[in-house]
Amino acid sequence: MRVRCAVLFLSLVFPLLSANAQLAPGAPGQMAHWTGGNKQGVGTSNSLSSHVWFTLGPDGVLNEVYYPTVDKANTRLLEFVVTDGKSWVERESEDTTHQIEVPDTEVLSLRQVNTSKAGRYRITKTYITDPERDALLIQVRFQRLKSGPVQLYVLYDPSINNSGMHDTGYSIDDSLVASDNGIASALASSLPFTKTTSGYFGTSDGLVDLKKSFTLKNLYPRAQDGNVVQMAELPSAATRDVNFTIAVAFGSEGEVAIETAKKSLQKGYEHAYTEYAKGWRDWIGTLKPVDAKYRDQYQIAAMVMKAHEDKTYRGAGAASLTIPWGEETDADQPSVGGYHLIWARDLYEVATAFYAIGDKEAADRALNYLFNVQQKPDGSFPQNSWLDGRPFWGSLQMDEVSYPLILAWQLGRTDSQTYEKHVKLAANFIVKNGPSSPQERWEEQSGYSPSTIAAEIAGLVCAARIAQMNHDDDARVQWLNVADDWASKLESWTVTQNGKYSDRYFLRLSQHGQPNSGEIINIANKGGTWDEREIVDAGFLELVRLGIRSAGDPLIEKSLGVVDTVIKVDSPNGPVWYRYNHDGYGEQADGHGYNEVGIGRLWVLLVGERGEYAVASGKDPAPYLDAMQKMANNGHMLGEQVWDRKDSPDPNRFQFGEATGSATPLNWTCAQFVRLAVAAEDKRLPETPAIVSEHFAQRRASRTELPKTQGGTH
Repeated sequence: MRVRCAVLFLSLVFPLLSANAQLAPGAPGQMAHWTGGNKQGVGTSNSLSSHVWFTLGPDGVLNEVYYPTVDKANTRLLEFVVTDGKSWVERESEDTTHQIEVPDTEVLSLRQVNTSKAGRYRITKTYITDPERDALLIQVRFQRLKSGPVQLYVLYDPSINNSGMHDTGYSIDDSLVASDNGIASALASSLPFTKTTSGYFGTSDGLVDLKKSFTLKNLYPRAQDGNVVQMAELPSAATRDVNFTIAVAFGSEGEVAIETAKKSLQKGYEHAYTEYAKGWRDWIGTLKPVDAKYRDQYQIAAMVMKAHEDKTYRGAGAASLTIPWGEETDADQPSVGGYHLIWARDLYEVATAFYAIGDKEAADRALNYLFNVQQKPDGSFPQNSWLDGRPFWGSLQMDEVSYPLILAWQLGRTDSQTYEKHVKLAANFIVKNGPSSPQERWEEQSGYSPSTIAAEIAGLVCAARIAQMNHDDDARVQWLNVADDWASKLESWTVTQNGKYSDRYFLRLSQHGQPNSGEIINIANKGGTWDEREIVDAGFLELVRLGIRSAGDPLIEKSLGVVDTVIKVDSPNGPVWYRYNHDGYGEQADGHGYNEVGIGRLWVLLVGERGEYAVASGKDPAPYLDAMQKMANNGHMLGEQVWDRKDSPDPNRFQFGEATGSATPLNWTCAQFVRLAVAAEDKRLPETPAIVSEHFAQRRASRTELPKTQGGTH
């Protein structure tokens, strides 16, 4: 019995000792960070069978790859490393010039072309996902531009399950596996790897080895519980001007991921591309046509919107597949949400854009998600959430409670179940808690916001009509009365008559509904302390977009004059606006990313909002469409912010009117562009709820018809 126990003990212990002996040294490696928010491209298949999304960085390499949902990043970067084996080592990200191309504007596939600064080689990479399975496929072509020996390696930095730390990496045959807490990736090639290694970032990874000896001398079969970085050597055939394919596949465990990678490689890139392209072209063919001048940008922006929708939590569209200023964001723990979260406001903007371009089903899915996953029992919505509805940040924004009501009306969702379980709860919450909001649409300040109150009023009018259709007259009367009351008091809450810019104009926000008081406001992100009468934004344009005020309203026009004086900038790409003056949410003066302090830059979506106002005013929105199109990068990605001045701390990164490191693409900006392109064709705003504009047009007409002696608005 003792002999058997000893044998059993040794059989258990020796494999563990052997495995530990093969572990890479230098655990856990250097600190992990994400990559910057300025993506040159994003993509996924237009199919439900592939749960993989990719992003491409401005430095010519693959960035975050998401799986199995749009809120789970699993990769930091993948790039090629080239050496002559004796005197030099070059990385794509650092030692090449970069181009991004969109080969076909009806297909969400992008191509990176990286050329050695020393003129030694060119690497061309085209990205798709396998529509049938969970794999990213990269078609690669390596071209020598100078003679001499070269060796090609692939450097892969997994960050499994939203964390750059705590990964385990190991080799299985000619593949590399990385895993963490129920998610695994597999890296494989159609030209099988000849060497593989897993080490720790900055201490024992393959790049450290290459820089020391110009070859992979130290091959570690395993690294665990750290910031794991993997490297693989490609055979010499890979450097002979041929196409080969790299697969990054995913699964619940390593063996599953490897099997997926093998199946996708066996299928072949060309076959997969044919399926991938058909999926996107078929959808593009269903969209409402727009002016040919904007067609390419329109199609790509629409595909980017579609690509941000999750394939498990249907209807949930992430705000952006980015982590703003991620290169300075700690990735050691899986607690960073970045922008790959769900905001009800952003999702409303995207849903109305889907509806405008002809995809009502996508808009309906968005509303289903809002009502069935995000909405709380009291009728409210979280500031933002993970895909499963768990709140991420903990505040409340009353416009986010209101927009789903507007969307429900526009989509014809007036059935009794939707009304009783969702619409009524939200409308009652608005009545009970509005019109002031703990946060306005810029998520920073409490008080009386014109944009928030516009959403509340429009939401209540839409809810009242839905109540009427469900024979709930008491609710209809109450909600309409509140909407009319708030509309009549709006100016007393949000318009100053003694500010520094004009005799009457809308403020960004009045903290306590006393816009003439000169109350001091502390701007978030260390933006300073100011008289609230000095802080303006263009949020009052929501009153026009949602049908509450006419475009020709004198107060709207006067306030626009103030906005253009205070926060408008004429960039080389066209007019663009700050969110508000003294904004602190943006890069610091020296170019470092926002870190609880910064300088707010110019927001591209505000150009689209001004364009929609032009449409509502009967004017040509082309200058605004042109500006937005020019502000897109070479991958046609429309972002959140662009650089706001001629001076630049780093001209390679920041150029006047071009994207910053915040978030590109931004789903809301894409929605704003496609909606404006449709509005330009139709000469009307597709998302303005007719029931609201008709209601307030009638009230304006009734006021003008009353004898002067009667006065009043009720």
